[in-house]
Amino acid sequence: MVVGVISDTHGLLRPEALEALRGVEHILHAGDVGSFDILERLKVIAPVTAVRGNVDTHGACAELPGTEMVELDGCYVYMVHAREWMDIVPKAAGVGLVVYGHSHEPGVERRDGVVYLNPGSAGPRRFKLPVSVARVRIDDGVVEAEIVELG
Repeated sequence: MVVGVISDTHGLLRPEALEALRGVEHILHAGDVGSFDILERLKVIAPVTAVRGNVDTHGACAELPGTEMVELDGCYVYMVHAREWMDIVPKAAGVGLVVYGHSHEPGVERRDGVVYLNPGSAGPRRFKLPVSVARVRIDDGVVEAEIVELG
């Protein structure tokens, strides 16, 4: 299964992000959506699971859950906007992938058998950080993640 991961759009859905997510089977949005329209546009590509971020304080985005757990191809995925807001111990909860955003800094880390993924920000550029999303391959519970920088 191929999963697209996006975060921190802040109301901006770049065409390059849409292109990078084409062909995925599910999309995870790790918060700071900025406009519910973005989730609707992503749903054209694949089903979407999203959590709210600290800027999602008004309208439909404010109704998104603060955390979410979803099972994808035998892997439990825990989603939260800021890693420091986690309310579980991922390994103890049987989680294989933690998806978060907030810092706008993309990164993939494997610790205690759990993959921690921040896709970076796909919205407005912040400082000199790259604009990026991520693609994740889940094969019978095994997770491989890569950051995709957008042109």
